[in-house]
Amino acid sequence: MDHAILIMAFLVIVALIFDFMNGFHDAANSIALMVSTRLLTPQAAVAWAAFFNFIAFLFFGLHVADTVGKGIIDPNIVNNAVIFGALTGAIAWNIITWWFGIPSSSSHALIGGLLGAGVAHAGTKGIIIGTKLITTGVAIVLSPLFGMMLAMLLSVIVLWLFQKSSPYKTENRFNKMQFISSSLFSLGHGANDAQKTMGIITVLLFANGYLQGDFHVPFWVVLSCQLAMGLGTLMGGWRIVRTMGMGITKVRPTGAFCAQTSGSIALFLATSFGIPVSTTHTITGAIVGVGVSRRASAVRWGLASRIVWAWVLTIPCAGLMAAIGYHVGRSFM
Repeated sequence: MDHAILIMAFLVIVALIFDFMNGFHDAANSIALMVSTRLLTPQAAVAWAAFFNFIAFLFFGLHVADTVGKGIIDPNIVNNAVIFGALTGAIAWNIITWWFGIPSSSSHALIGGLLGAGVAHAGTKGIIIGTKLITTGVAIVLSPLFGMMLAMLLSVIVLWLFQKSSPYKTENRFNKMQFISSSLFSLGHGANDAQKTMGIITVLLFANGYLQGDFHVPFWVVLSCQLAMGLGTLMGGWRIVRTMGMGITKVRPTGAFCAQTSGSIALFLATSFGIPVSTTHTITGAIVGVGVSRRASAVRWGLASRIVWAWVLTIPCAGLMAAIGYHVGRSFM
């Protein structure tokens, strides 16, 4: 078999491994609240989330894939070593944060990987300083804040609407309603996150001349990425489940519903506008919002600050490791 085809196949497999790890790493985002409120067992929760992760492509366009594929670095400077560097940088950072049980952003690890490998290859001229990169940067800050504010608002509304109901009946009602809110959040997770890997594979095909016509995402790429994401979620990232579900603040069914609903609204909006955001950032902000709606002291701010530091370090650290990966990849690609 031709050497170039083998290299292409290898990189596609690495991209799908990243997508699998993304689902595995971010499984906590979709299932932690269902597990911590005892709505479902961990095994049933991951199966539920994985199903909605997989079918997400039926409900959304591919705007996020376009942003990642041609809105961060110039597709014309991309080669196999750049893709290898970007993926290895993102995967390495995901493994490090998973090992320490710290919720970090697979999305921004990939963005950092692209930037680091792109700069290592072509310098800063390879970066597209435009609307898509700027909105992605702004979303890093705004997505958790939006999730937090919306969750606070929903929590206050729920408290006001059900203030005369017995706590037991209210919590029982919202425990069942989590089936809806968790499904919506898993849809948003599968739609936004899987598209990032679609963008990587598509720009790889484009760089190697295998993409016919304009820049577009082939259907086999869509199905492969959604399947890899769903399988990753099915395996579950149990270290991070404990942090998300029980570490930041105590979450009851009403709070879980408000956090998941807020997170899903943020993800739906971002995906519609083609903005690659972090499901981890969004749901963490929403969980903090639920805690603050009760009282500020309900949030474990020490843990929250560790998570924030992981967010701050994600892009530069993934970028540095991606630059190293690029130079390693250049020697044999």
